[in-house]
Amino acid sequence: MTWKMHDKEFASVLALPGDRRYSYFISKVADWGLVWSLASDDGWALAADDEGHELIPVWPHERFAAACATNNWAGYEPRAVELSNWTEKGVPGMIRDHRLVAVFPTPADKGVIVSPNRLKDDLDEELSLIE
Repeated sequence: MTWKMHDKEFASVLALPGDRRYSYFISKVADWGLVWSLASDDGWALAADDEGHELIPVWPHERFAAACATNNWAGYEPRAVELSNWTEKGVPGMIRDHRLVAVFPTPADKGVIVSPNRLKDDLDEELSLIE
């Protein structure tokens, strides 16, 4: 089953402040079991924070990721990662590489920056509520 994103929901969620987008991300990723990011033939999209940490941008839906595939990420396309694969392989890789996660950036906002462990813990907590 595919999650159909309606225009009104898309616009209203993009307008939310970062903390509310973070909560929305946690809820939707737990519901649908997918983490979306941007990728190209050269690999996954990366960003950087003010201290120079590499950031992996993630979104709860393909459409939000596609909206950010501009400027430095032009030519990147949304790609889904199964939540179990993301937590089992992606999180340890991000920790090993000293990367952080940019949760739900928008064209106008860099997103909420968290450690991979914090994001995994928040997702695990949400999953425990729906299982």
